[in-house]
Amino acid sequence: MAHVSGEKQIVAAVSAGGVIGALARYGLSVAWPHGPGGFAWSTFVVNVSGCLLMGVLMVVITEVYPDQRLVRPFLGVGVLGGYTTFSTYVIDVGHNATSGAAAIGLAYFFATVIGALVAVWAGAAGTGYVLARRRR
Repeated sequence: MAHVSGEKQIVAAVSAGGVIGALARYGLSVAWPHGPGGFAWSTFVVNVSGCLLMGVLMVVITEVYPDQRLVRPFLGVGVLGGYTTFSTYVIDVGHNATSGAAAIGLAYFFATVIGALVAVWAGAAGTGYVLARRRR
């Protein structure tokens, strides 16, 4: 087998992870659809859970597996980058506004921002706490 350069390995890892993440997001959106004037629960859950997992991942990669150079590109950029969809979130807010559901759109807008920030913090803080307890 021919040697694959470092950059090509990273691109391959991101690509493979992105396929997995995008398929997971798509599956959730199909299983849990919403109309243009409704609260986009599937997108909300995807973005908040993705942020929670990103918080966990960043602590794990920096404290447990710092020498694994393909883990962050595969899981962080690829899987979680393909899984989360803040572009769809913006489109959902726009659909709420144009379909006469501005209050739902506004609630969804703020709930997602707050939920995502709290989730990434909780993931990182919780993982840091667990790792610190395991070291004792």
